[in-house]
Amino acid sequence: MRLFLSLLLCALFTITKAQQLVLPGDHPDPSVVKIGDEYWAAGTTSNWFPIFPLYRSKDLVNWKAAGHVFTEKPVWADYYMWAPEITYDNGKVYMYYTAHKKDGSLCIAVAVADNPEGQYKDLGPLVCQEYGSIDAFPMRDENGKLYMIWKEDGNSAGKPTPIWAAEMREDRTALAGEKKELFRADAPWEKGLVEGVSVIKHNNYFYALYAAAACCGKKCNYGTGVARAKKLLGPWEKFPGNPVLSDSDDWKCPGHGTPVEKDGRFYFLYHAYSTSSGAYGGRQGLLNEFEFTPDGWIRFLNNNNYADLTTTQKFVDDFSAVKLADSWYWSIFQDVRYAISQNTLKLKALPAICGAYLGRSVLSGNYSAEVTILKKSTSQAGLALIGDDMNMVYANIYNGHICLVELKKGKPAIIAQKAIKMPSQLVLKVKVENNTQASFMYSTDGVQFKTLNAKAADISFLPPWDRAVRVGLVSKGPLGSEALFRKFALVSE
Repeated sequence: MRLFLSLLLCALFTITKAQQLVLPGDHPDPSVVKIGDEYWAAGTTSNWFPIFPLYRSKDLVNWKAAGHVFTEKPVWADYYMWAPEITYDNGKVYMYYTAHKKDGSLCIAVAVADNPEGQYKDLGPLVCQEYGSIDAFPMRDENGKLYMIWKEDGNSAGKPTPIWAAEMREDRTALAGEKKELFRADAPWEKGLVEGVSVIKHNNYFYALYAAAACCGKKCNYGTGVARAKKLLGPWEKFPGNPVLSDSDDWKCPGHGTPVEKDGRFYFLYHAYSTSSGAYGGRQGLLNEFEFTPDGWIRFLNNNNYADLTTTQKFVDDFSAVKLADSWYWSIFQDVRYAISQNTLKLKALPAICGAYLGRSVLSGNYSAEVTILKKSTSQAGLALIGDDMNMVYANIYNGHICLVELKKGKPAIIAQKAIKMPSQLVLKVKVENNTQASFMYSTDGVQFKTLNAKAADISFLPPWDRAVRVGLVSKGPLGSEALFRKFALVSE
């Protein structure tokens, strides 16, 4: 009996783990593959840089940062780095991804590496349709031929969004055949849009897990469906009970992920918005177990009962390493330069309206952050809540004043200001409540804080449609000036 209870508790623990949040923070479109005895994952960065974070895990639950796919932009692309699909085939790691082509449309490209941690060599675009091509997934058919599956981004022009497949060269440098449509949006819940297809073969069927409707932002209505076919090129039929994943009390708009097998069991790594932090916290990585049913379909064992197991978390960066932690990001449009020495981050200023900035993903709807700024800073040095280059709220120190600045749609406005005799170092702090209300403070000793803005700043305008709020550091001013920071801390409740 004791052995039975132990096994039962172990099984329950495993299932609980399988339904939990495993990649907290902004990790859209997660993909996963097993390489050797480890699992590797990657996710969308959109207009954040570096491009496509990499993570490694032994168990699909506990993930460690493992660098990025690109630390320089592919030469053909300029922005919108989306949907990396990490795969392993014949001893090579292939990263299929979407990006916007310079003076063109969204394209699907691929990079290759000998090892999952890189270095990745970009092989360039494979397909660039008029309305855009996104969300690539490679799959071999029933005869072993290599195909690429993707979505035509017709919704960007009010057009349909067919899911295509075409044979691909083994060296991944070009498509080798005519494209064939697999399926498109034709069910009411899909709202005219299907995308993010990933395929797994089991017994006599290919199964496509796909996302439908609007992916992103405060008005998203995403969900996940299943389709199946006995041959890769079809005919495909959709599960009559779709969607198989939809909103719950804790998570909303679940979709766009990759299935993976572990020890004879099957899991789906995908994203969803927390109902507590929503678009402000971004699309976070969830894991759910599924099984194949006797009638030949897929059933998620945890249905919509996702468990948000997050607790209060504290991240501290004392800038003791020679480079920034993998969790720091900046704008893909900026040439951000920094140096770290003697526990001090020196962030070179930019004269752009937003300055140079570094940001970290927020993990909850209530959080606080603080950083120490040194008097020796020669630029406007500050603590920022960041949407993008045109939308920020930040407090900075410069020329004997602390200013609270709202940058909205590219137009700056000072919303609070106080004169101060700058000590050798000063601590700036921000506390955010309910995702949208930000109170800024400052301290000369790091213990006693004075309020900068009597009325909380409204930051509800910050999240872009496809990204989340970041909290971080800003350095604004002429080229050659710099901000000096020590000990950044972020506490998520």
